[in-house]
Amino acid sequence: MQPDLNLLRLFRAVAEADNFRAAADHLGVTRSAVSQGVRRLEDALGIALVQRSTRSVRLTEAGMRLYRAIAEPLAAIATALDEVMDDGPPRGLLRVAVTSIAERFLSGPLVAGFAAAHPGITLDVTVTDAESDIVAEGFDAGVRLGEVIEQDMVAVPLTGAQRQVAVAAPAYLARYGTPTHPRELVTHRCIGWRPAPGVAPYRWEFAEDGREFDVAVEPQITTNDMLLMVRSALAGGGVTFGMEATFRPYIERGELVALLQDYLPEFAGFFLYFPTRRNQPAKLRALVEYVRASRD
Repeated sequence: MQPDLNLLRLFRAVAEADNFRAAADHLGVTRSAVSQGVRRLEDALGIALVQRSTRSVRLTEAGMRLYRAIAEPLAAIATALDEVMDDGPPRGLLRVAVTSIAERFLSGPLVAGFAAAHPGITLDVTVTDAESDIVAEGFDAGVRLGEVIEQDMVAVPLTGAQRQVAVAAPAYLARYGTPTHPRELVTHRCIGWRPAPGVAPYRWEFAEDGREFDVAVEPQITTNDMLLMVRSALAGGGVTFGMEATFRPYIERGELVALLQDYLPEFAGFFLYFPTRRNQPAKLRALVEYVRASRD
């Protein structure tokens, strides 16, 4: 069949939103137009692409194959069109997937400053710790720790070297004592982090005499919400562990105490990353340049 790019664009939006209404809102059309467009594409191909329910849609096996085949080419077409029309200030929707521990990006000033500098760009930030393919999921860029970014991506430094710290409230330490070695943490009440339900809590990583090791604490409280971890620690709920930048304001005010400082090594920090493309869209170039300038 002769491909209809508009129908493929509709299908891609549905695949990424898992919902006709959300896809319609993203494209600025009616829900009926999206539903009918997907149906026309299915009729043209002679195969079901989605399974419909009253609240959501789910891709069939054929639908998933089609989505994987068209996601990147459609993104390339959109980029090419942006380049042709790039005769003014950067504009358009810029989607970025950001890990929840990237304090530098999520603290507010960077995002607000970028938005003020580029009023024509709509910045859509999704905070997620899921391992994902930003290209397949329709993101323009992502922010993660350098050690977990795929090698085929372009990575621009967002921060310098980072480290994680263990912290607890003074009241907790007065009651339960201060650990002097990481292995003592297994006897303490701990507040742990996990990326998703059903996933084991993150193992706390340390180093001693140049040798790295981790401690498998058994958290009494486990969550995927960093703010809950901080609040629980402030309330004396136990020892918690995370990025130093997250806890620094509380440490400086004396509300939390940094522990085990001699066992906490530095590692590569956070990066803004995106696919290798010869012709970057102007909106992405604007974000890259802003990130670079913000580090100078």
